[in-house]
Amino acid sequence: MYPNFKIWLVDAFTSTPFAGNPAGVCLVKEFPKTEMMQQIAAELNWSETTFVVQKSPEHFHIRWFSPRDEAPLCGHATLAAAHVLWNQGKAKTNLITFDSLGGPLTAQKDQSWITLNFPARLVTPCPMPEILHHALGDVIAQSVYKDDVLYLVMLGDAEEVRTLTPNLSLIEEMDCRAIIVTAPGEAPYDFESRYFAPKVGIPEDPVCGSAHCRLVPFWSDLLGKTELLAYQSSKRGGILKVALEGERVSLSGQAVTVCEGIFKF
Repeated sequence: MYPNFKIWLVDAFTSTPFAGNPAGVCLVKEFPKTEMMQQIAAELNWSETTFVVQKSPEHFHIRWFSPRDEAPLCGHATLAAAHVLWNQGKAKTNLITFDSLGGPLTAQKDQSWITLNFPARLVTPCPMPEILHHALGDVIAQSVYKDDVLYLVMLGDAEEVRTLTPNLSLIEEMDCRAIIVTAPGEAPYDFESRYFAPKVGIPEDPVCGSAHCRLVPFWSDLLGKTELLAYQSSKRGGILKVALEGERVSLSGQAVTVCEGIFKF
């Protein structure tokens, strides 16, 4: 059995409750067993629940869990964790570092905005898998890309992204973690996107930071600019200020605490 510990529900990449992407944040003295963290994430059933161990006033170790597995990288839950660490007085500086499965990550606070520094992930052109073609239905893909984790599909315009109703059962059958769909944005946004990951228990992730690790270099190259404004056009919606910084990307957003509680078991 584990001692009672607190959990915060934080909406990330938004300044208002009930928008952006909800994440559970657990601050623990040491990580519970992996099986226990996975059970907690499955019980809560948010797209990610994160566990954070403090190593020093500005250095932390973070792990993220979807309802079905441990995630290799997660932006919105890192933003949520940084928000809680500063609000609870655990972080003593405006720049903090996280150890993670995705390598070293940083979060920097500037008033109500938090900027994450994450690795850039490159996608390469590939043929459209037949199952993905059927999963996306009537839309016409302008181009298709992939890496070792997901597929990225570019559509003709933002309206096609917003109104897309994919067949999630078919996507779940694919040999990948997730699907990103994206298109040029409507003003003031440079691009819009959505993210589907039913294989790991996330039918649609409302605002996905790790997706933007791919989207930022992708759109930076297409648009010829390094600073962009992005919108994830899920039902909840989320705004990200993003930038390409060599082999890294910066992802800036806001967060708001919705509730806090205590696990009792």
